[in-house]
Amino acid sequence: MEPDADDLPLRANTNHILVRHYVLDLAVHFDRKVIGGTVVLFLEPCSGSGSAKEEAGGSPGALECRSRDAGEQEDATIGLAETPTRAKNRCAGRERDAPEPRAPPGSGSAHAAAESGGSPSPRSWEANSGGDFTLLLDCCDLDVSKVEEVDVASASAAPGLLPHPVAPEGSAVPSVKPEAAFVQNLLSVPAGQWRRRQQLLSLCSRAPGAPGGGSLPFRTDRWSLQVRKKGAVSPRDFPRVLRICYETRPEGGSVRWTQDQDNRVCVYTAGSPINNRALFPCQEPPVAMSTWQAAVRAPSGCVVLMSGEEAAVPVEDGDTRSLIWHYYVTMPMPASTFTLAVGHWHQVTAENAPTLQRGLRDNRRLLDRSNAAKLEAGPAELGEADLMSGLGSSSSVAKGSPLKTGSSPAVAFCRPQESPATRKAFIFSEWLEGNLDAAGNPLERSCGDQTTRSFCQSSAGDEGLSLTDYSGTGNDAMSCSHGDYPCRFTERSARTQRVIPHRVFGPVCLLQKAQMAVLDLLPRCLAAAHTVLGVHPFPRLDVLIVPAGFSSLGMASPHIIFLSQSVLCAGTFGPREDALSLCGSRICHEIAHSWFGLLIGARDWTEEWISEGFATYLEDIIWAQAKQLSLQQTADQSDLKALLRCRRLTDELQNSEQQLQVLRPNLECTGQVGESGSSTVKHALNPDKTFMQVHYLKGYFLLRFLASQVGEKYFIDFIRVFVEKYHGQLILSQDFLQMLLVTFPNMERKGLTLGAIYADWLDRPGIPKVTSEQLVMLLELLLEEEELSGATLEALQRTYDLQNEDAEVKHRWCELVVKHSHARAYGDVEHFLVHNQAMGVYLYGELMVQEDREQQALARRCLSLVQEEMDQSARRVVEEMVL
Repeated sequence: MEPDADDLPLRANTNHILVRHYVLDLAVHFDRKVIGGTVVLFLEPCSGSGSAKEEAGGSPGALECRSRDAGEQEDATIGLAETPTRAKNRCAGRERDAPEPRAPPGSGSAHAAAESGGSPSPRSWEANSGGDFTLLLDCCDLDVSKVEEVDVASASAAPGLLPHPVAPEGSAVPSVKPEAAFVQNLLSVPAGQWRRRQQLLSLCSRAPGAPGGGSLPFRTDRWSLQVRKKGAVSPRDFPRVLRICYETRPEGGSVRWTQDQDNRVCVYTAGSPINNRALFPCQEPPVAMSTWQAAVRAPSGCVVLMSGEEAAVPVEDGDTRSLIWHYYVTMPMPASTFTLAVGHWHQVTAENAPTLQRGLRDNRRLLDRSNAAKLEAGPAELGEADLMSGLGSSSSVAKGSPLKTGSSPAVAFCRPQESPATRKAFIFSEWLEGNLDAAGNPLERSCGDQTTRSFCQSSAGDEGLSLTDYSGTGNDAMSCSHGDYPCRFTERSARTQRVIPHRVFGPVCLLQKAQMAVLDLLPRCLAAAHTVLGVHPFPRLDVLIVPAGFSSLGMASPHIIFLSQSVLCAGTFGPREDALSLCGSRICHEIAHSWFGLLIGARDWTEEWISEGFATYLEDIIWAQAKQLSLQQTADQSDLKALLRCRRLTDELQNSEQQLQVLRPNLECTGQVGESGSSTVKHALNPDKTFMQVHYLKGYFLLRFLASQVGEKYFIDFIRVFVEKYHGQLILSQDFLQMLLVTFPNMERKGLTLGAIYADWLDRPGIPKVTSEQLVMLLELLLEEEELSGATLEALQRTYDLQNEDAEVKHRWCELVVKHSHARAYGDVEHFLVHNQAMGVYLYGELMVQEDREQQALARRCLSLVQEEMDQSARRVVEEMVL
């Protein structure tokens, strides 16, 4: 059945075969607005299709390798990227004895390798399948020129370098292809040897195409790339390693080609509804969790930022004037979380702030003196020295590289050189932060195989544990429920690291604002998030101030956050603390996504409230912790935010389609997929949905409601326990709610069952009818407002049908009517005083104290109507006020 026009199809057949690892070798071409190169896919058939682990003839990770010096292994696998000439020749088929013609890119029709003799139509593609298995990848707006099987046999035969799989003696497993067993063993290298695994995958990805028919027939349609191998009738027969040569298109929806605030060219993944399928062919369903490594080649003046566990130090490309940037991840995640940004970014450093203002003034004078010819050349042709003149040697830009780095492989470490006094002050401040020893040398911290030098506070024991840092954090033998990968939750050093290494990047013109806001706030927000949620899921964080055309205030991805310039303070010098609220709360929101959205993801993308609702709820708690607010201040801020969000949500619900207001649109089918693993994401392509906040706000109010039932402190403690149980996994709403109901059984005794929560919050449009207590709280808050218009009061009455609520609600409503002299609702006041005499005494006083003739007349009229039946004591008090 064809999906609705607004639904996004996920075509990948993930129930048959999974991509376990991607190796990307890409080059950025700003002149043509394309990214081109290769992606190598390491595949594993699913168990129902013939287990690859069974084929390997042994347990996962059972590798037998001939020994080789570790240094030789490192040298043999260094330099993931090929030279551009070699990569281009490979994609054109010129490394083979029989050259393969390139399929015509951009034709929009089906493509096939030369083996099939042309470009088949969809009908002929199906007719000529011959019963062969078809690999389906999610793909859009890509020009694929070639798909080939990689000759892993040549890699596995490399003497003394790669593992040679050996089946156990007496194994009953039938004979299998050695290549399949080799790849499965390679993918099963245990987490403790992750660096070795990365090296082997890198080397294997650079093996040549399989001889005698390595080029495979393929075709593309609007949403997919389909690949076959003649004679491979099942996933277990399909090649385990593929190389795809392709280019993106300038109009592709996954990346945006634009200019930054300095008018210099840049490109970045823009958080498109189609995710990354227009950046590289991939499996997009969330269940397709994979690792990746990438080499990205960009012009020498550019900085490449990407999802990666170590901050890349660029190396020069021997064939071109480009720089190559290497990144990798070892935590399996959906391909949709892959993020890339390439531009003339500059690093914001704490020490360049004093000289930044002078540098910007010098830049303006420089531009004023520029001759006409240079201006006509455009800002993109100004050199680095022109743009950065006057910034001083404290700038993060170094000759020959956009980054000034120390010896650390993970984090740029810059020191100011303006004067001995400045240097002494810098060393002292860094020593206080715990980043330098007494001699002024950077402290090294070891984390598994990775050693980093941090320029930020690590705080191993810098302050006591909070109430939410319960005894579980001291468990060195913590058991994880996810697959095998190097998990930070099992590392004691990670559990005490309140602030992870972090950097901030942006265009030159925004460096000062970014320093005063983002760089100053980031350590506080990271430490607060650790206090609230525990172990930081990722070892480092980059923050990029993205171009002005970015369509949201922020976007979180593994190891990197995009922030809009809109969150920066408008002032030039020393922003007040209250002026940082927007920036701080947005940073906290995006940091919260490290836990909910990235570390724990939704198994069904239609349940995006799991990501956005949690981040919205947690941002208030983290921001309050970052500001060190008292309990009362925190409660007041929380109530104010809730009021503002309630108004926003109410307005949005009144002006949006009901089908877009449902948090679980697939209802009882949530999480279900087709036989092959394909599915659709309902309403994902609806342009109205892009700017809606229902999933943020409705999800937030659901969590706020649940917290009110058990107490906020207990609820936050529960969230931490939930994170420890489900980190590294995909969940559905029911996983969270069922664990909550089991943990707090009193909720079910109050009628809060799983079915009731579904019915009230997740499976229907709108929001549940608010309780009288919630309405009383809302009206109490509104009573604190100095002015409310008649239109606002009428909207309030109409929205909540206040005249039909209980007496407590009606009483607050009448107080609002009297305070703001809302004459159109005086009838409600009269009705209340006549029919709720036990609660009306105070209201008589309010009518008289206003010194409004109409209100005083109303009080006297009401008294005359009921005075004969009033309690004598109450009557005496009212008469003293009214008569």
